[in-house]
Amino acid sequence: MAGPVQSIERAAAILRLLAGGPRRLGLGEVASSLGLAKGTAHGILRTLQHVDFVEQDPATGKYQLGAALLHLGTSYLDVNDLRSRSINWADALAARSGESVRLGTPLEGKVLVIHHVFRPDDTLQTLDVGALLPLHASSLGKVLLAFGATPSGPLMETAPEAYTRHTLVHPDDLNRALGEIRELGWGAEVQEMSMGEAGIAAPIRGQGGLVVGAIGVSGAVERICEAKGRPQPALITVLRETARAISRDLGAARW
Repeated sequence: MAGPVQSIERAAAILRLLAGGPRRLGLGEVASSLGLAKGTAHGILRTLQHVDFVEQDPATGKYQLGAALLHLGTSYLDVNDLRSRSINWADALAARSGESVRLGTPLEGKVLVIHHVFRPDDTLQTLDVGALLPLHASSLGKVLLAFGATPSGPLMETAPEAYTRHTLVHPDDLNRALGEIRELGWGAEVQEMSMGEAGIAAPIRGQGGLVVGAIGVSGAVERICEAKGRPQPALITVLRETARAISRDLGAARW
């Protein structure tokens, strides 16, 4: 059996690098990050650009993922566009809430974290960009399911994993929760993915009002929730304000 083709491996590494950051990268940054000669990196980038997998900013010369790659087999919003329009709003939300903020989109039955702002304190934290979260046990995932950004049928037909004793694994329980999310306009998970942690999320809409992603706040359950286990109203308010602001930037009508 033939071994891997080095040029394809390098092209894949470049695409992963561009997908993993919130900004465009220059030729030197790409080459140094992957340990490639500039000439080699430039040749691969030009080939990727020729097939529209990579785009180059004519003003700065820097590179980002191209629309052809991001829309292969899908019709969802350009992830880079969603992320770039959300960065400042996500930073502000983290500052106002005092908690970590994540932005997610659906990917192959999971939630792909495309942007993550650390909680604004000095504690040790791990960057979650690129992580895949379960749809049924995360606030981001439940919001995406509730508003039709990803189909719920495949999940309902299987036995979802129970991460804790609070995880919703029965179809009736999950459907009931999704209906409530649609009514409220936001969703929550309280110790459903990890004991001691909770999160809330709200949908982000693009042109035409379709939900293209979700933004969420997460942290220790005693900070996210009130004594009775319900999310704090003040956090819900700032979260929904942020989701609406991002949606307006993406061309959604008022909602």
